[in-house]
Amino acid sequence: MNQEDDERKLIHTRRVECNAYQRRDGLIEVEGEIRDISPDGTQLRYKQVEAGGLIHHMRIVMTVGEDLVIRSVKADTLAAPTPDCPEIASAYASLAGLKIGGGFSLELKKRVGDVKGCTHLTELFGPLATTAFQAVFALQRTRPGRHKHLEGDGPVPRPLVAGTCYPYRLDGKILEVIWPKHRRIETPKVS
Repeated sequence: MNQEDDERKLIHTRRVECNAYQRRDGLIEVEGEIRDISPDGTQLRYKQVEAGGLIHHMRIVMTVGEDLVIRSVKADTLAAPTPDCPEIASAYASLAGLKIGGGFSLELKKRVGDVKGCTHLTELFGPLATTAFQAVFALQRTRPGRHKHLEGDGPVPRPLVAGTCYPYRLDGKILEVIWPKHRRIETPKVS
């Protein structure tokens, strides 16, 4: 897709990138970055941004286990429109112990929403959380016998994807295959 044509002109770019890594200790580090780029440059109240320069550049490294419980969070503000923006990065350490899953967004907002955090760092947790989920699934796909629990007629624990979207709705045919109704057991929720 062309950035510019006769009908439109590029005026802003936001880039969000997340990567997940398995550590030697078995934990997963999810790194996320957000960049707001000014293609033509702009004068902000506290700084001049050159053409192609960064209005925002923020980074988060979140460590989770396969249980999706956050072990640690380190946030950094590398570029921002005000000199006060970097001061709030340390607030994100308060997310340690929070489980990514149902109710995550509400608890995130309670802890670092509004003036208790940075809008851009907080919204980066959406892509970070889904990247953490995908990392856990990637690890599970590498394990032999990963569907062995479906053999036989014993209880089957709730899959991570249960109730997360339309295909994995609790009364749907897809979930019935991976979590048969007559064999379902609920696992305790950690928050």
